[in-house]
Amino acid sequence: MFIKQFKYSTDNLGYLVYSTSEGIAIDAGGVDDTLAFAEKNNIHIKYVSNTHSHYDHTPGNKALLEKTTAQFIDCKKIKSDQAIALDKEILTVFHTPGHTDDSITFMANDFLVTGDTLFNGTIGNCFSGDLKGFFQSLKRLVSLPENMKIYVGHDYVMESMKMAKIIEKDNPNIEAYIKKYNSGLIVSTLHDEIKANPYLRFNAEGMIKNLQKRNMQTDTEYARFKSIMDIY
Repeated sequence: MFIKQFKYSTDNLGYLVYSTSEGIAIDAGGVDDTLAFAEKNNIHIKYVSNTHSHYDHTPGNKALLEKTTAQFIDCKKIKSDQAIALDKEILTVFHTPGHTDDSITFMANDFLVTGDTLFNGTIGNCFSGDLKGFFQSLKRLVSLPENMKIYVGHDYVMESMKMAKIIEKDNPNIEAYIKKYNSGLIVSTLHDEIKANPYLRFNAEGMIKNLQKRNMQTDTEYARFKSIMDIY
């Protein structure tokens, strides 16, 4: 399965995930670019969907549905671990609430589309108010193979790395992460995130020591995660 990234607005990222001839447009606010790529590569846009229902991720839905024969998959109604067939390949969708109650993640064999749940270098705001639920969503993501590529909802990389240096200034992996940054293609691996993204480093020895120096709670995984969130 393949993925094409499209930047739109200031920093939003939309996608066309596709197989041999069928694809799904996800958060595809860059309508013209998405349609042009699909036409050039003979891809039938079979579905239109979103990682969550925030307005900055849904502006392309109406136009795409009008200009194609695509079926709309509502992220609010999707079942967790639902399978979406594209040609003979399967894209799995599962719930990752926290940023919003309706946040979902799309998973192929070697990549994830995580929306505003997990960013490259940071995580989304917990607008749902369910911090424990958000933690469980992130736990599910970090349990996946570390070679998984992470495709997200916004390019916040450089701002995120500035914050990472504030939270964990002695982490040597941050500079290596910054060197990999390519504004033309915003992507990282789960391994990269576990090494440099402070909000996923609640089990890292360096982070635990850092939290203890600040007199933050470190007794459990969730306590450490909450402490990191409190610093932000």
